[in-house]
Amino acid sequence: MTQPRPSAGRPRDNDVDRRVANAAVELFGENGWKSFSIEAVARRAGVGKASVYLRWDSKEELLAQALTLRVAGVTDVDSGTVRGDLVALVRQLLQQYAGEHGRAVLRLTMEARTIPRLAERYDELAQAQILAARAIVRRGIRRGELPEDTSVTFLLDALCGGAMNHALTTPPELRAGLVEAAGDYAERFVDFVLASVLVRARPA
Repeated sequence: MTQPRPSAGRPRDNDVDRRVANAAVELFGENGWKSFSIEAVARRAGVGKASVYLRWDSKEELLAQALTLRVAGVTDVDSGTVRGDLVALVRQLLQQYAGEHGRAVLRLTMEARTIPRLAERYDELAQAQILAARAIVRRGIRRGELPEDTSVTFLLDALCGGAMNHALTTPPELRAGLVEAAGDYAERFVDFVLASVLVRARPA
């Protein structure tokens, strides 16, 4: 991923970098790519437009870097049980989709393929999620906690798709509560999905 260009003369102001990155992610989440501009980001950040152009060559480069700095990917958590691992996965997904920069993550999911330089960042996030999720399910199969014929794809489609749908369908005014209740929701949701998997595996 391209890094901001070092500027000649005075040392870089990290506070300006932070404000610009926050403003860029916020504006993208609120209005999408069509309304995204360096001028709008500079106004939101309270800095001069020239300061932004000194750091980034284009709005594509600016947004790609801002998302890299502000949006964390999903990581593999090995809690010792498949249930614990899946709960941690769903909790991370809910925090990603409904957290401080959740709107930007959802916008990225929908718009990345049409924006130059953004597809790479989307692929990084998606690949991290896929690798973490597949590792969790395969560990569960190896431990004997899941049936050997468990469909990794179907199980993850249910969990990952369900987490995204829950965030998408939660009204904006309830988003903060969603993040606060992410742990409880993740536990109940994982228990529901795992119960379906285990019922299917029981002998008739």
